[in-house]
Amino acid sequence: MRQIPFHYAVRNLGRSPVRLATSLIGASLVVVLVLASGGFVRGMQVTLSENARLHENVMIIGIGSEEGVERSQIDASVAGIAAASVPRLTQRAGVIYASPEIHAALPVRESSESQADLPAVMRGVREVALLVHPEVEIVEGRAPRAGADEVMVGALAATRLGVSQERLAIGRTLWFDDREWTVVGRFRAPRTVMDAEVWIPLTDLQIATNRESSLSCVVVTLGGAKFSDVDLFVKSRLDLEVTAIREHDYYASIGEFYGPIRVMILVTAALIASGGVLGGLNTMYAAFAARVREVGMLQAIGFTRVAIVASLVEESVLASACGAIIGALIGVVLLDGVAVGFSMGAFALTIDAPVMLAGIVVGLGVGVVGAIPPAVRCLRLPIPEALKSF
Repeated sequence: MRQIPFHYAVRNLGRSPVRLATSLIGASLVVVLVLASGGFVRGMQVTLSENARLHENVMIIGIGSEEGVERSQIDASVAGIAAASVPRLTQRAGVIYASPEIHAALPVRESSESQADLPAVMRGVREVALLVHPEVEIVEGRAPRAGADEVMVGALAATRLGVSQERLAIGRTLWFDDREWTVVGRFRAPRTVMDAEVWIPLTDLQIATNRESSLSCVVVTLGGAKFSDVDLFVKSRLDLEVTAIREHDYYASIGEFYGPIRVMILVTAALIASGGVLGGLNTMYAAFAARVREVGMLQAIGFTRVAIVASLVEESVLASACGAIIGALIGVVLLDGVAVGFSMGAFALTIDAPVMLAGIVVGLGVGVVGAIPPAVRCLRLPIPEALKSF
């Protein structure tokens, strides 16, 4: 079979700048939409599923609170009892990796005069929390001191609160519990829910929430211990009314809760992409309608219909590939890392290799699907009738 030279398809792209621009814009928009939806789903999935994956942490929480640590209440003595009772927990310089914590969603205000409540996710911690959660890296300032009305904010805390990053700069203040709290530090914990939290000394948050004798959980790092050791401890101390769950299992269960939301987003993206494909079909139909004589001429000089379809598909895919590259660049520059808030805190859109591959494949698919049907329609005309068409 005689093949139409590839440069024929390339030169055809420049014959109609309007048609070329339409194809590029259509493919770019489809790819950007796919990257946005894929980045949203991927960002949420990574934030919830990869939390605490680098090390083996176990959460000791109240019985019946496995689906929401904010509802958990355990006695404040559990931290010391667990550290003394579970053998071979990770320790350094005599410090056992057992972090007593309070997790709370509290409204804060920008100042005493402000009337708007900002939804903050707070975590009351002690210094040992930085050992138990090594993902946390203080990038500016220092950790807050107990009794000094100080807080430390995560990199995405501003997104969670709905304020600008400058509003949470070192030295700025937030208002809650009828007094001002000064931001003395900023930290980052990429791809974890902690990145959107406000950290406050444990005793200060206990007083602010009237929980002087209770905690939300105790997080321990296993080290030489096993999960069964912690599980045995909680089951042997029925008086404490606590249970144990691996930290990554806890966040995985939260991720399952958001499963329907991810499906809805993917379905929406598929519908939008389908609209883009249909738009591409209309564009190609209009473009090929003016090229019926060209198609008839190619058949008259000996090119088969398969060769003609292949050339038209090459032309369409080449234009779509260029549009897909443009869309991918736009997605990486404008979408990657954009913060999005949700009930657990906030996460960043993640345009990684799988998401990028999906966007490029969909962009190329627009070129293939958009070219074949109109090409087949044009080829149905007999050659004499095609040569006489206008």
